[in-house]
Formats: sequence, C-alpha cells, structure tokens
Amino acid sequence: MSIETTPDAESEPSPEAEATRLASELGQAIERLPAYQDFAEAKAAVESDDEAQERIQEFEGLREDFMLARQAGSATNDDLRELQRAQQELHELPVMNEYLRAQSDLELTLQELNEMVSAPLGVDFGEKAGGCCQD
Repeated sequence: MSIETTPDAESEPSPEAEATRLASELGQAIERLPAYQDFAEAKAAVESDDEAQERIQEFEGLREDFMLARQAGSATNDDLRELQRAQQELHELPVMNEYLRAQSDLELTLQELNEMVSAPLGVDFGEKAGGCCQD
C-alpha cells in the first residue's frame, strides 16, 4: 500500500521567486554567450588602450561643447564637421572598431532574446523593463 502525497503549497516557489530565479539564470547564461564574451573582451581592450581613451575624451569634450553651442543657438556646420571628424577618427582605431562590432553583435543577440521573452507577454519586455527614460 502506498500513500500519495501532494506537494505542500509552501514548498512550491512563488511566481515572483520563480521569475527571479529564472531571470538570474538568464543573466548567467548571457554571460556565457560568445557574443557577450567578445563584447567584454573588446570593452576591456578599449579601456586599457591609451590612444583610444585620449580619442574618447577628445570626442566627448567636442560633443559636450557642440551640445552646449546648439542649445545656445551658436553651433555651426564647422562645429558639427569637427565633431564628426573626431568620431570618425575614434571609430577608425582598430580596438574601437572591434568594440563597436562586438557591441552590435551583442545588441542583436539581446534583441533576439527580448523578442523571445516578449512574445508570450504581448508587450516589449526590454522596453518595459528599461523604464520610462529610454534614449
């Protein structure tokens, strides 16, 4: 004679706990993806490259100056061309070019995952999870 037992309601995780566990597992799985590994390595390479860091600082300074001039109504086409030149020079650095490629590949992978999560929900998960202040 056997006695069947049903799982105790207290032993089953709540939907919130299950979603949290699965989200953590998803994050860990993403960390193991080749696209993420490539991105992390490319990011570290940019961060440790002195020339790239100098060009990034130059570009950021020019961009800030341009945005302030644009807000004040004094930005010129020459200012815009100088900003574009600095960006082009930055992007032409091999280490930066590799970073941008890896970033694009990762974004495509994350977009695919977002679509998979969003489909059963009927809403764009990434957009909703991102909050109200998206660029």
